[in-house]
Amino acid sequence: QVQLVESGGGLVQPGGSLRLSCVASGSIFWPNVMGWYRQPPGKQRELVATMTSASNTNYADSVKARFTISRDNAANTVSLQMNNLKPEDTALYYCNLQGRTFSGYRSYWGQGTQVTVSS
Repeated sequence: QVQLVESGGGLVQPGGSLRLSCVASGSIFWPNVMGWYRQPPGKQRELVATMTSASNTNYADSVKARFTISRDNAANTVSLQMNNLKPEDTALYYCNLQGRTFSGYRSYWGQGTQVTVSS
């Protein structure tokens, strides 16, 4: 099992910044993909950004040039720097770790951290 714990959410005004962090522990497998997904109120969960253990990144079009994902493989952490936040970025943000193991494909989720963008 893999455990993921997020931190860094909160309330911020439009145009502001927040940094989310996630630390993974337990039976972490390699290679893997770590990333962030979000679920806006009343909507389905959606991709925000992911990064492979080889540092390849993927971003949702809506956050490109505003959000930056990074990870520290030695510390098993992934972070999301969010700049120029907009009200439509309001959502519950989830950390995710996924990849192929000897027993099949696995995907693990954190409990989520709330980001609210409002004046």
